[in-house]
Amino acid sequence: MFVTHFYEGKTSVLSQLLVNLPAVEENIKIKGRKAKIIEVNQINNNNYQVRIVFEIIPKKQPIKELGKKKR
Repeated sequence: MFVTHFYEGKTSVLSQLLVNLPAVEENIKIKGRKAKIIEVNQINNNNYQVRIVFEIIPKKQPIKELGKKKR
């Protein structure tokens, strides 16, 4: 069993007790968001730091109504 701490930048996202360690370049889902693992660092025997990057979701632009004028 390994204690894994997931970080995005300097922000701690999740701490979890895992049987298998995640691999680098693996795609995972954390809190409903897609993420990619960048690096895995071993702190001591059972503690690991995992650096991740969340997928950027572009914001949708509202469609302008062509027939109406601003008042």
